[in-house]
Amino acid sequence: MRIWGKVFGFALGFMAGRFIGAIFGLWLGHQFDKGLSMDFNSFNKQNENERQNAFFKATFAVMGNITKASGRVSEDEIAFASGAMKRWGLNKETTQIAQNAFVEGKKEFFDLSAQLRQLKSACFGRHDLLQMFIEIQIQAAFADGDLHPEERKILHKIAKSLGVSAQQLDALLDRIVAGEQFHQQGHAHSPQQAKQHLHNAYRVLGVDANTEQKEVKKAYRKLMSQHHPDKLVAKGLPPELMEDAKQKAQDIQAAYELISNQS
Repeated sequence: MRIWGKVFGFALGFMAGRFIGAIFGLWLGHQFDKGLSMDFNSFNKQNENERQNAFFKATFAVMGNITKASGRVSEDEIAFASGAMKRWGLNKETTQIAQNAFVEGKKEFFDLSAQLRQLKSACFGRHDLLQMFIEIQIQAAFADGDLHPEERKILHKIAKSLGVSAQQLDALLDRIVAGEQFHQQGHAHSPQQAKQHLHNAYRVLGVDANTEQKEVKKAYRKLMSQHHPDKLVAKGLPPELMEDAKQKAQDIQAAYELISNQS
């Protein structure tokens, strides 16, 4: 609720015309607050739509650029991009933006640096959103089950442009791969599977079996803070990505519980 227009209107009106002037000033101030609020709401809504469209455009353009880095775009990589569009439930307009961006990203003279600058500007440098963007690109690079040297090179360029160090990217790569394995494996049955499942749980949290429990808990809390769906949406994550964010949070939670139960 905006009140400053009413406050100043009342004060100025009172100074100019005492009681009658104050009432008139209060009315004018209310109209000002009302109009300003409507303008800001309209601006914020428009700005949010532009930011989300920019996020999706960058996501699929860079995804297209990564998938052709190895020389050819595999069927698995195309399936990953198409699956993402369906999984996220993009509407017709946004799907068209995503498809056009993917094609644009595969072109020989695609300007990756310019696209990343636009993304960073649209996200206002919000680290959590940019990290999720990187995580999506890592998943796209691994869609065919392998990470080509050229794909790795592009991932490092993306990370550097978005303020993520090479060391942080390598750690993120390991956590993403471990997360995929942890999620797919589900409940382990044999002793060997159980051992591997626990190993992946540590990797999901970015720690190892020798890490003290308090440090494991600290890592868990940090990751949950970064991947909590409600926090990400509040910071500008497109609602369509909510399910992906929920799945990551669930895997982090499950990994922590598995490790805690071993203590």
